[in-house]
Amino acid sequence: MAHPQMFDDDDPMLERVRAIALSLPEAAEKISHGRPAFFTKKIFAHYGGTEKLASGEMVQHPQALLALLDPMDAEVVLERADSFVPMYLGPSGWVGLEIVDLDDVEIRELLVDSYRSTASATLIKALDAQE
Repeated sequence: MAHPQMFDDDDPMLERVRAIALSLPEAAEKISHGRPAFFTKKIFAHYGGTEKLASGEMVQHPQALLALLDPMDAEVVLERADSFVPMYLGPSGWVGLEIVDLDDVEIRELLVDSYRSTASATLIKALDAQE
């Protein structure tokens, strides 16, 4: 059974994330579990996520960026009040961060760090040349 769409095509935050993510070498977008996902061979970012609280309640974060960061960087991000551990992906090291108060430079840094965590050496070399 297909997941229902869990995002608004006209979301200006999604447009910001999409523009930055798709500017990375060979990046593409697909819908995964009802949300936009950005990938090369592997997914390096998701737009929107769900957090499961200790009480069992699920909290939706429709305007969040989910990224796979270096563990030390993830620790720093998780100290922020606007961060969360995303359901399902959190145990694999992914973190979620609300992006409403982030500027494009901060969004790009998160996307690039996550891209570097998943991209091949060839793509990282292309990214270094791009930057």
